[in-house]
Amino acid sequence: MEIASCYLEGNADAVEFCPHDPFLHIFAAATYTLHEKGESESHRAGTISLFSCPHFSTDSDHGASDTGLQLLHREETPGIFDIKWSPVGEGSGSACQSLLALADADGFLSIRELQADDANGNKGISLKEICNEKVSSSMCLYVDWRQSGDSLSVSLSDGSVFLISFTESELKVSQSWVAHKFEAWTTNFDIFNPHLLYSGSDDCCFCCWDTRQNPSLPVFRNSKSHTMGVCCVSQSTSNPNMLLTGSYDESLRVWDIRSSSKPLTEKSICLGGGVWRIKPHPYISDIVIAACMHNGFSVVKVGVEREEVVVLERYEKHGSLAYGVDWMKGEIARNDSIVASCSFYDRLLRVWKPQCLGKS
Repeated sequence: MEIASCYLEGNADAVEFCPHDPFLHIFAAATYTLHEKGESESHRAGTISLFSCPHFSTDSDHGASDTGLQLLHREETPGIFDIKWSPVGEGSGSACQSLLALADADGFLSIRELQADDANGNKGISLKEICNEKVSSSMCLYVDWRQSGDSLSVSLSDGSVFLISFTESELKVSQSWVAHKFEAWTTNFDIFNPHLLYSGSDDCCFCCWDTRQNPSLPVFRNSKSHTMGVCCVSQSTSNPNMLLTGSYDESLRVWDIRSSSKPLTEKSICLGGGVWRIKPHPYISDIVIAACMHNGFSVVKVGVEREEVVVLERYEKHGSLAYGVDWMKGEIARNDSIVASCSFYDRLLRVWKPQCLGKS
């Protein structure tokens, strides 16, 4: 079901719902636009925007109603490749704060704090810069938080991965190593084992690293399963042994990592487009949504107990590359599965509800 939509100021590539009270109705959207100034000069511009998701009220005669998307905050930035909210829970970097990490094309990692003038998170919304650190001369492509909130991982266009500690208002590189031969599109902390880190790259490799070593040592390196670049890695929130990877080869793969030195591909499905992002549903353990670039967005059932991977619904109302996608969190989302998605060249942002899930 369609809820709301709008167009952004640049090419849209990332969207993330805030997981923190009282900001659960707010999501961030980022853009990256390349401006060519000549044969040897270009400028990568971006924006970061905050929107309020429509609040729903149930009317027996008219069903769900909404008030449309409300733009709360927007600012110009360098071109942004990825954004990530700090995790919920205890931690030096995330306790009592709603922090947004931005990875940009100028090689900077920025941390912003979401602030509001009222206790309900509805008025005077802004993003205050906490720190902004030049990580590399290469482009920062992806960022992830450790569950403790005290460190982040960043992957770079030169194939490197950086571990960065975060304390109060300071970012400091603690480790860095060349993890891949080409662009490292993703780097993700294991949410159950904070010492493990996964990465994927244009070199077709899917890797796991032990961050207790400095520099990190590979636990495994799989270079045979993906026939094209590995774009994303996602972990089941209910099964610590299940990982999912997405690739330019159009397949979503499900992995059993109990044999950590050699993970086994349990099952896979072709989604008909390069799988750029995979996001597990926050409350339904066997549901994920995938941004499939040239083939829209797919809601996929990944059987935890039964050996099945099946597409439940395809959402095809974007006109160009399907890049950013996320699920809303909070009490509203426990009853109604709500998705925000964005597409690149048409600069379109949409909020919608998958018909296949109905009431959770």
